[in-house]
Amino acid sequence: MTWEPCGPGEPRELETPEHLEKPKHLENPEHLENPEHLENLEHLENPEHLENPEHLENSENLTAMPLTLVDWIVIGGYFALNLAIGLYYARRARGSTTEFFLSGRRVPWWLAGTSMVATTFAADTPLVVTGMVARYGIAGNWLWWNMAASGMLTVFVYARLWRRAGVMTDVEFAELRYSGRPAAFLRGFRALYLGIPINCIVMGWVNLAMLKILQVTLGLDATGALWALLALLIFTAFYTTLAGLWGVLVTDLVQFVLKMGMVIALAYYAVRATGGLAALESKVRALDAAAGGGSRLTFFPAADSAWMPAITLFVYLGVSWWASWYPGAEPGGGGYVAQRIFSAKTERDGLFATLWFNIAHYAIRPWPWILTALASLVLYPNLVDKESGYVRTLMDPNVFPPALRGIMLAAFAAAYMSTIGTQLNWGASYVVNDFYRRFLRRNGAEREYVVVSQIVTVALMVVSIYVTLHLASIEQAWKLLIVTGAGTGTVLLLRWFWWRINAWSEVSAMAVAAAVSLYLQIGLKWDGDKPRDFAYLMLVTVGSTTIAWLAVTWLTPPEPAATLHAFYRRVRPHGRGWAPIAAAVGLPSASGSLGGELFNAFLGCVLVYSALFGVGHILLRSATVGAGLLIVSALAAFAIARNLTAQEAAARSAISEPRAS
Repeated sequence: MTWEPCGPGEPRELETPEHLEKPKHLENPEHLENPEHLENLEHLENPEHLENPEHLENSENLTAMPLTLVDWIVIGGYFALNLAIGLYYARRARGSTTEFFLSGRRVPWWLAGTSMVATTFAADTPLVVTGMVARYGIAGNWLWWNMAASGMLTVFVYARLWRRAGVMTDVEFAELRYSGRPAAFLRGFRALYLGIPINCIVMGWVNLAMLKILQVTLGLDATGALWALLALLIFTAFYTTLAGLWGVLVTDLVQFVLKMGMVIALAYYAVRATGGLAALESKVRALDAAAGGGSRLTFFPAADSAWMPAITLFVYLGVSWWASWYPGAEPGGGGYVAQRIFSAKTERDGLFATLWFNIAHYAIRPWPWILTALASLVLYPNLVDKESGYVRTLMDPNVFPPALRGIMLAAFAAAYMSTIGTQLNWGASYVVNDFYRRFLRRNGAEREYVVVSQIVTVALMVVSIYVTLHLASIEQAWKLLIVTGAGTGTVLLLRWFWWRINAWSEVSAMAVAAAVSLYLQIGLKWDGDKPRDFAYLMLVTVGSTTIAWLAVTWLTPPEPAATLHAFYRRVRPHGRGWAPIAAAVGLPSASGSLGGELFNAFLGCVLVYSALFGVGHILLRSATVGAGLLIVSALAAFAIARNLTAQEAAARSAISEPRAS
């Protein structure tokens, strides 16, 4: 049990939410049916997956970090820089909703991609990784590493399509691809569902994680930590409201550099405290030998292990990453990832932004977290709450230099603020563009929409505070809401490539996925917290949902020809699935081929996994094997670059040929 304040000075006892591990930025979005698996993702896209906020309070013998005047000056300087960025971009954001939510579609790839990486690096993400490494070893990270395949599909197959669509949000896509009341329902429902309850629950988890970190690191009581959190949240909402997406993007860049630099520094000092990399490896092996279990240093789960049975591993690697929708990790892209693609200057920038995001997310960022996690096991072997080992290393003056504490606290604030800033801006875009503007005020002035966007941003901040203080009572509702996306991935992927899919296809997929999953869990008592039950839940739900939406597709009429023709002219999708429409319109598909893009996605997976395990081998195993894997990664990158260059040349040729004729 842990104590949470209902308001200043009014503590109340509440049960620790069992699945705080996850709901954007999400660490394992795909495992919708299993909240326990949600901790693992993305978006470790998300701090929300704090498995147990209680662990921060109960860390043995932890005392608050004393801060000097220099530390406070550093922290103050960090906040001043963020405020200056917000003020600088304020005038630009006031121009229109396109500026406020998409930065005028003028964002370079490196800025959009870095913002995605920053968003998915929240304050408790390193703690989640520490817990996984302690329980399952390095291989535990496959709970989110499996999502790289989905990311690469988004990069090479869907990023260009999203950019061509020219929409402001991914839910607006419903009325571009479909027509009539079903399309309007899809757009309006998803706008409110994602923009308010789902978004605010995500922010609630982020807030709760930061609340606990503030209590431990600064030694604050619950009330003091709450006021500190409110100050952080209000400050973030202030510059986000002023500067819109430009402010979020540029502060994300600063915040990512800061927090990534500090987690690397912490990893260095933690490893040095164990005696170096070689000593760390030998000491971890000694701990494993004493425990009598498998090795925490293996990179892949043992065959049919208790925590990852063969059937569950198959589902993670072969099904869940493409079959389930989850906010922040939608099959084919969506959410804040799609928002960054929409904001990119060109299709090329959108593609390279998502490519950089996936490389940084999966291949670059994990190892500093993992090394610190392993070092914490060696330095504090008797620590009951293993997740708190990460916090302990930075608070231990024998490990981390006290002179860097101010910068480290600023880095924690950066991790929190980058996630919250994105959630506020992205959530407001749904409410304003896809509900207020679409259903309430269709012909308003741009200035009106910008003002409403700022008001909604502040309102979302207020609602997230309420959610934070009542998270325990909301937990069950969250579990029911989240199942609506299980098994819907097939229709979300194929709607781009088959003209026959209509709005009723998506509506039926959502309804059947929710009904089947709820029946299996409530009626048949299948427990999604158990690995085998999770696998069977996923397989049955995906199979049932796919059969249902295919049947509905054939039993209902297609979208009107005018809608299909307009969509094809704008997006120019690949594949034979649009052959009748292409013939009617008289336009070929865009240059390139779906097969070539899928091959690039495969090469992207080779690039990411080879780089990930190449670095891991160099650090903990064989430098020779590691160097070989890095060469494979470089070759994959070269092949991708060559293929993309050829595709761009073909596109230029296709544009110039008609002019010459």
